[in-house]
Amino acid sequence: MADPSSYRPRPGEIPDSPGVYRFRDEHRRVIYVGKAKSLRQRLANYFQDLANLHPRTRTMVTTAASVEWTVVSTEVEALQLEYSWIKEYDPRFNVKYRDDKSYPYLAVTMNEEFPRVQVMRGHKKKGVRYFGPYAHAWAIRDTVDLLLRVFPVRTCSAGVFKNAARTGRPCLLGYIGKCSAPCVGRITPEDHQDLAEEFCDFMAGRTGTYLRRLEKQMMEAAEEMEYERAARLRDDIEALKKAMEKNAVVLADATDADLIAVAEDELEAAVQIFHVRGGRVRGQRGWVTDKVEEVTTGALVEHALQQLYGEETGDAVPKEVLVPALPEPVEPVQEWLTGRRGANVSLRIPQRGDKKALMETVQRNAQQALALHKTKRASDLTTRSRALEEIAEALDLDSAPLRIECYDISHLQGDDVVASMVVFEDGLQRKSEYRRFQIKGFAGQDDVRSMHEVITRRFRRYLAEKERTGEWTDGTDPADALTDGDGDGTLAGPDAMTGGPQDDGITGALKDDDGRPKKFAYPPQLVVVDGGQPQVAAARRALDELGIDDIAVCGLAKRLEEVWVPGEDDPVVLPRTSEGLYMLQRVRDEAHRFAITYQRTKRAKRFRAGPLDDVPGLGETRKQALVKHFGSVKKLRSATIEQIQEVPGIGRKTAETIAAALARATPAAPAVNTATGEIIDDEEPDTTGGTSGEPVTAGVPDERRGQET
Repeated sequence: MADPSSYRPRPGEIPDSPGVYRFRDEHRRVIYVGKAKSLRQRLANYFQDLANLHPRTRTMVTTAASVEWTVVSTEVEALQLEYSWIKEYDPRFNVKYRDDKSYPYLAVTMNEEFPRVQVMRGHKKKGVRYFGPYAHAWAIRDTVDLLLRVFPVRTCSAGVFKNAARTGRPCLLGYIGKCSAPCVGRITPEDHQDLAEEFCDFMAGRTGTYLRRLEKQMMEAAEEMEYERAARLRDDIEALKKAMEKNAVVLADATDADLIAVAEDELEAAVQIFHVRGGRVRGQRGWVTDKVEEVTTGALVEHALQQLYGEETGDAVPKEVLVPALPEPVEPVQEWLTGRRGANVSLRIPQRGDKKALMETVQRNAQQALALHKTKRASDLTTRSRALEEIAEALDLDSAPLRIECYDISHLQGDDVVASMVVFEDGLQRKSEYRRFQIKGFAGQDDVRSMHEVITRRFRRYLAEKERTGEWTDGTDPADALTDGDGDGTLAGPDAMTGGPQDDGITGALKDDDGRPKKFAYPPQLVVVDGGQPQVAAARRALDELGIDDIAVCGLAKRLEEVWVPGEDDPVVLPRTSEGLYMLQRVRDEAHRFAITYQRTKRAKRFRAGPLDDVPGLGETRKQALVKHFGSVKKLRSATIEQIQEVPGIGRKTAETIAAALARATPAAPAVNTATGEIIDDEEPDTTGGTSGEPVTAGVPDERRGQET
């Protein structure tokens, strides 16, 4: 590891002007390329105290052995030179987008005597018109098959074309009217070029001219009683309309624009691009990148623009480029795009209307692409095995942690404090063993104390089950912990599809009805908590108080993705490319998702609570039956015990309990029609949380006033 001070330039050597700089390692390989408006100010940021640098930047400067720079006249030149050097040197610490596949284009070879329509991949060639990219090659072929009825352009390969010319017999497409057969002289080279131009014009969005022309020809043929020709033209019009339907209109005024969206986490980012031409989505593509350097969303957008338009000119660069965040500064990038197009290019963030709505669609695609990438990466057995081994090595464990449990605390400004427990076995989710907790030992916001309570309650269950099966050897009776009166708010595992857990009804029993042991019986090899030193210390203290010393504990701090272990002043910093860090991050994110989902559900349920919720033993089904039978809670409150008993499933004792609960409850304030001022007091809204009435929204706080954790 190199000391940055060993190659730091002397004061006054670095010019205060725009330029591009390169960091090289000890083998003279370029490991990072960057640009700056002021080289002196930018490079000074790299040669400060290492403790103040982001971990990724720290790794880069300690890997480097020298730095050099090139002065340029403007920031636009710096942008162009940076792109050229990144392409040339492929530096390991730069953001590099990678395609998960090669996207196909619809290409028309206008540089040939007889232009050919075909599917092309890879680098673009001069003199070829491209449309796309498309997600699948079959989508191109379907579109072309429809258009060949109207524009019978050549689609055959050079070998087929030469063979047909030699024999004087066209291919099958020539016989069925889907090729003008230039190979046998049925059409002149000039006419075939015009046909190809018309095909390109239609694909570029200029569709109205051809439809109107065909409709006019169809009407003329019908007037002249050439019904077969009119029918053929009618079918051609339908084919064109069907081809147009494959690309729905999303923007008005024949807009040409590219929309770029970014979805990111601490380690990776996914970019999705929609190409809109003539108001229609003509193509889509996406990339995924590792965030090797510390980079903002605006910088990710800038790198995407470089890769997207670095080798494009003319109309390939659209008039508008819509992005989620602007590069800083934006002027050089916009000037560079204008130079590539040869005309003004608008680079901006959509604020309202159709463009903003379409940008939200692109953003959802980016989020799905990132999630799919993570799923594919996590599903690989070799990768999971390597990740578990890296975790074991980093935490100095005796073996790979085949079962990992992760805990997270969630609340809204100290209200509805809950916790989650998620389980990963062999690197995969075990959703059936997820658990949720209500924090009942105290009130208010204290994540450290909450973590201690949750860990204590979870492993008390483990010790009790261990004692029940005869595995307990410590002499103390862990079952006493179950009668401490804490109310154990533990809830059972989630529904696999919705993440909605059900109350497991634990009241001290350690067996299910079928005799299987409770899921708390299985201990993990590693406990992960969402947080830093305080949360880790609380979890370790809870385990120590229970006498458990064979379960490892660590915490993952979200800000810098540092791994904290008990009793250590410094964190364990796993390499950015570590599969172990990726797995810990995925476990932590899942625990956070599960906790915040429960917290929101619990809060919403509290605001929807009604007087029937206080009736012990009365479930949702019978609540709905009561409200449906009487029409409202108000009418139910005025009913007699005998009338309540008329509801199926309601006995005498339950009816008496319901009547008593409703008598104790204070009636809700009358509803008011805000439009007329009229008091609506003849009916009460359904407050049972069911689906028979309108959702209750009054009293729900504006989440913007607080922050969920």
